[in-house]
Amino acid sequence: MSVTNDIKSLLPHREPFLFVDEILSCDKDGSVSTHTFTDKEFFFKGHFPQYPVVPGVILVETMAQSGGAALSYQKIFSDGSLFFLGTVDKAKFRHQVRPGDTVRMEVKNLRVTPHMIKQSGKAYVGETLCAEAEWMCLVGKADAV
Repeated sequence: MSVTNDIKSLLPHREPFLFVDEILSCDKDGSVSTHTFTDKEFFFKGHFPQYPVVPGVILVETMAQSGGAALSYQKIFSDGSLFFLGTVDKAKFRHQVRPGDTVRMEVKNLRVTPHMIKQSGKAYVGETLCAEAEWMCLVGKADAV
């Protein structure tokens, strides 16, 4: 049973760059979310046309979006907060993710302050570990227009 699949209310991202379908669980320690990569993803046209594979950087983005959406769901930050990826560390890509795969992101909150988020995550297809990383996001607001 999912906690929510209303991800658009939690993140400013939109298609084709929204990579979270639902949050399955979340608390102060972390979260579990999913996303299914379809054969319609924009990057498969070039990565690679004869053998489509989700790029590693997209898997890192998917984990970071999952962690941010879960914190937004818990109302940790004020409405309208944006998370700007600042660093990525310890990234490892262990198994390919292909069209049709549902990825489960398990994210741990390492440190959360009003202006910074440090998280780690693992991305699985079934029980197969596909990617893992640590990242830091700065928390801010969009400049007023």
